[in-house]
Amino acid sequence: MSVLAQLLDAVAGGTVEVVDLTAPLSERTPILRLPEPFANTVPFSLREISRYDERGPGWYWNDITTGEHVGTHFDAPVHWATGRGGEDVSQVPPGRLVAPAVVLDASSEAAADPDFLLEIDHVREWERAHGPLPPGGWLLYRTGWDARSGDQERFLNADETGPHTPGISAACARWLAEETPLLGLGTETVGTDAGAAHSFDPPFPCHSYFLGAGKYGLTQLQNLALLPPRGAVLLAAPLPIVGGSGSPARVLALVER
Repeated sequence: MSVLAQLLDAVAGGTVEVVDLTAPLSERTPILRLPEPFANTVPFSLREISRYDERGPGWYWNDITTGEHVGTHFDAPVHWATGRGGEDVSQVPPGRLVAPAVVLDASSEAAADPDFLLEIDHVREWERAHGPLPPGGWLLYRTGWDARSGDQERFLNADETGPHTPGISAACARWLAEETPLLGLGTETVGTDAGAAHSFDPPFPCHSYFLGAGKYGLTQLQNLALLPPRGAVLLAAPLPIVGGSGSPARVLALVER
């Protein structure tokens, strides 16, 4: 039996589970809010074209309006100034959209402190327990923030000082992007960076270092609690938008049970 036939049998038989890591996309999907004078993305919306009526008696369809970075989405290198001249989302090699993934769980720390930052020592501690980070793979950073995704205000968690969401320190972001074999970083928050990352040096270091290194980002993931610390295979499927800096994506994980 071929390898692909074995995989299909495993999925059909339940020994390999397909876990959806994608947040439902609707008008209620939380979106990033930047302060003035910066421009903001539009939220997702549907506009009905026809629905089994005089506009089209046998079919239902819609126009959609959305930003590239709305909901669960993929960040291509060209999204950030440090990645200028790098791949747009249509140029990402398809072989890089299927990759191993590990999950680092900091949900307890984030529950105690919404501004919690992952440091290099936290990652090294994880490696001592679970083995090295996977070459050409994803680090999925679990913080429990997906539990807030149904409420824009709770999800952004902003006050007069700005948003308060967990993330990764500048030193750790640089180390992960430049000194580990990772392909990319996935998070449950609205972006790959912490809410306070506008004040870091450099600002938004996960974007700056990962995309500057030709690596990728995935954000607003869900259901990371259903994945093991290592052993999952991630399938990230953004739209191949020519010239696009990113795209809403369907993100699936294959998990051997």
